[in-house]
Amino acid sequence: MATDDELSLTFAALADPTRRAILARLAQGEPPSTSWPLRQPEPARRLQAPQSAPACGLITQARRAQWRPCRLEPERLKEVAGWVETYRHIWEERFARLDDYLRELQNKDQSL
Repeated sequence: MATDDELSLTFAALADPTRRAILARLAQGEPPSTSWPLRQPEPARRLQAPQSAPACGLITQARRAQWRPCRLEPERLKEVAGWVETYRHIWEERFARLDDYLRELQNKDQSL
């Protein structure tokens, strides 16, 4: 399981919508650098923050001549999913109570 500091870095990296879009593209496979929707230096700048934080590790970047292909590292996302999963029982219990309450309200309305 990831430490709190590692999770903080990962959530900080995932907080930016452009970074999430880049990660989504990488999840589909390694895109050629010419297919980025942004100016060429922009993806590297955007990817640098989640990549450069050593504990974050969302992506790795290789070097092939002038190309810098990036690859998604899904292990960190598994750790985030595991952390979120520990809280699932809380929100499921709260949703179940909300369902019960809403059914109770509907029954009261129908009886009036």
